[in-house]
Amino acid sequence: MNERIKIRSLNSESDNRKSKTCTELFDSAQDKLRRRIENPKWAALFAIVVALTVCGARAEAQQPAKIPRIGYVSGTGDPKTPGPLVEGFRRGLRDLGYIEGKNILVEYRYIEGGLDRVPALVAELVQLKVDMLVATFTIAIRAAKQATKTIPIVMVSPTDPVATGIVDSLAHPGGNITGVVRLTRELSGKRLELLKEAVPRISRVGVIWDGNAVPGPAIAFKEYEAAARSLKLEFQSLEVRGPDPRCGRCISGCGQGAG
Repeated sequence: MNERIKIRSLNSESDNRKSKTCTELFDSAQDKLRRRIENPKWAALFAIVVALTVCGARAEAQQPAKIPRIGYVSGTGDPKTPGPLVEGFRRGLRDLGYIEGKNILVEYRYIEGGLDRVPALVAELVQLKVDMLVATFTIAIRAAKQATKTIPIVMVSPTDPVATGIVDSLAHPGGNITGVVRLTRELSGKRLELLKEAVPRISRVGVIWDGNAVPGPAIAFKEYEAAARSLKLEFQSLEVRGPDPRCGRCISGCGQGAG
């Protein structure tokens, strides 16, 4: 057994003597590369490759990073006086480290009382290819849903988005919509209860609601109506669409003790 091991060792040493070492192989390859670079043709090719590599790296380094852009549709305020919702939105961005004009861009669109402008304003933001849409009222949320299936939509819904048909369910809204919902159904009855306690002799209650903002107010009206029946109150409503002289008459009637 010892002899076999010795023979193998000798053969290994013999093979090592016949083969080139790693250092010799490296020196040989280096000489070949040097000879090729000394050749004008190879030198020119080598220079072109290096130049393209460096230029590509510089172009990639100089290319500015894309700043995310948000489209915000506001149902209140205007560019000079944005209102509390927009100010709260800006404050929330700053709290998260986003500074407008620096690492985030926001395209604001104000309806300024013109609900009929909402679809056009949303379409304008979609054409700008914003990275996200923020809608704070039902009509804008619905318009955004109809305008795009790919841009993420963040809603701040004052009414139940399931009841209005905006999302499939709260747990699984589906599509490209997410956001915050203020579910205040239970407060409808509580408000009337507090009103009844404050004015025990009250017998009639009137509500003025915006007919342009359907179906949210219509849903809220039904909730108030059910609560009024349980409190044995006569419940009346006035649907308005924009400036309406009936609003003034209704308020005047309330002030004269009509309720």
